Amino acid sequence: MAIISALAVYFVIWWLTLFVVLPIGLRTQEEDHDVVLGTVASAPTRFRAFRVMMTTTVVSALIYGGWYVASAYFGISVNDLPRILPEFRK
Repeated sequence: MAIISALAVYFVIWWLTLFVVLPIGLRTQEEDHDVVLGTVASAPTRFRAFRVMMTTTVVSALIYGGWYVASAYFGISVNDLPRILPEFRK
């Protein structure tokens, strides 16, 4: 696989993992009973950007590594997934 393709796949995995990691450990202002005037109660009390980015990077690297091993060493690809819709032939 070309390096650009590998980076594109990793970026997609990283971006999807980010949305999974974001709510982990989140404490809202409402939970801490400290709602700042002008913000919504569901806003985070402290946003830990570095922790979220590092966790996302590590988890997505593990997922990408698993995908790479499955595709490079075992030959598993997207074509091995079952088809839901039948193929149309002319």
